[in-house]
Amino acid sequence: MQITSAMKMVSAAKLKKAQDAITAMRPYSDKLTELLQNLSASMEGDSGSKFAEERPVNKVLVVAISSNRGLAGAFNTNVIKESKNIAQNAYPNKEVHFLTLGKKANDILKKSYSIVENNNVIYDDLSYENVEAIAVQVMELFTKGDYDRVELVYNSFKNAATQVVIREQFLPIVPLKEQQTEKRETAQVDYIFEPSKEEIIKQLIPKALKTQFFKGIRDSVASEHGARMTAMHKATDNATELRDDLKLKYNKARQASITNEILEIVGGAEALNN
Repeated sequence: MQITSAMKMVSAAKLKKAQDAITAMRPYSDKLTELLQNLSASMEGDSGSKFAEERPVNKVLVVAISSNRGLAGAFNTNVIKESKNIAQNAYPNKEVHFLTLGKKANDILKKSYSIVENNNVIYDDLSYENVEAIAVQVMELFTKGDYDRVELVYNSFKNAATQVVIREQFLPIVPLKEQQTEKRETAQVDYIFEPSKEEIIKQLIPKALKTQFFKGIRDSVASEHGARMTAMHKATDNATELRDDLKLKYNKARQASITNEILEIVGGAEALNN
C-alpha cells in the first residue's frame, strides 16, 4: 500500500507537466496537419510531395509507442493488442515490420514479429530534437521505398482516467478529400502562396510530419502517467481494503486467544478450589 501510494503521487506530479505539454501542442499540431492535408490534396501529378505518394502496399511499418515501465493498467496491453490486430487483420498477406518506442511493446512483439529498431532511451530525455531524428529515419524508410505505408499506434490522452488507443496513418499523407468522406462539413481552403506552392510544400510537409510524430509521443507520455496514477489509486484502495480485512481477522484471532487463556485460568482456579 505504501509503494502503490508513492507511485500514484509520483505519477500525479508528472501528469500535470505532461498534460500541459500535450494540451498546448495539440491546437498547433492539428492546424498544421489540416493545412498539410489541404495542400497535399491540391497538388497534382509529379508536382506532389514524395511523402504523399500512393503505391501498392506490400511492406508496412508500424510504429508502436509504449512505455519502459509497467504497472499502468491496460496502457501497454492496448497498444500491443492494436499493433497485433493491424498485422493480422489489416494487412494479413503483407509483410509487416515494427519500430518500437518503449521496452514493453518490444518485449512482446519481438517474439512474433520482425523489429526494425527499438528505442528505449527516448524517454530519458524527451525533446523535439531527439524525436526528430527518429521521425526523419522513418520518413527516409518510406521515401527510399523500403515501406509502402507507415502507421502509428499510441494512446491518446483524454483525461487522467481515460486513454484512447489511436491508429494513425503517418505515411503516405492522407489527402483532405479522403478525410471529407467522414467530415463533410470540412471545406477545402484556398491559400495565397509566397514564394510558391511547391516551395511551401517542400518546407512545410517535413516539419508537419515531425510535429505529428512528436505529438504522438507526447500524447503517449501523458496517457502513461494518467493510466499509472489511476492504476496505482485502485491498487492502493485494494491494499487498504486487504489491510483492514487482515487487521479484523487478526483482532478476532487475538480476541479468541485471550478468551481461551482466560477460560484456562478460570478452569485452573476452579480445580484448585475443588
